[in-house]
Amino acid sequence: MDAQRTIGMTIVLLVFLAGCAGSPPRADFSQLPRGDEQSFTPTQKGVVETARALLGTPYRFGGTTPKGFDCSGFVGYVFQQAVHLSLPRETHEMVLAGKPVSVKELEPADLVYFKIDNQKPLHVGIYIGDGKFIHAPSTRGRVNVQHLDRDFWRDRYLGARRLIDTHNLIQTTLQK
Repeated sequence: MDAQRTIGMTIVLLVFLAGCAGSPPRADFSQLPRGDEQSFTPTQKGVVETARALLGTPYRFGGTTPKGFDCSGFVGYVFQQAVHLSLPRETHEMVLAGKPVSVKELEPADLVYFKIDNQKPLHVGIYIGDGKFIHAPSTRGRVNVQHLDRDFWRDRYLGARRLIDTHNLIQTTLQK
């Protein structure tokens, strides 16, 4: 009986402590720099134009070509075509490329990451400026543009990574 009581008390304590942890704060996208495409570097413009040319491409699980993309397949294809950069195939590896950037520092061609739910891995898209990103959504979707400040994306935002530095040179090393 004492063992059961101890286990019960432990479970109650763990549930209480988990509740205190709360959820992570929502991202504040009001700090995003506003700009237009005329301020993009040639490399940023190339990435954004390549991504936009694929708008409407259907989602395909494991897809890496314009016949169909999953999120990381889309991002990998865009960077390979636009700037000849080979990225890791899977999002959980891709999130280690480049360097982290804050919301205030977001620039076109930065990668933005989201946690959709506990069963799925990370989701990735390409920031295209003016508070928007382009991505290959889930099943039955098509490559499209979304606003970061929509509640759905704001609540799931994890961070961003920069693959292109201010001198238009590609950051090719994976941070460990």
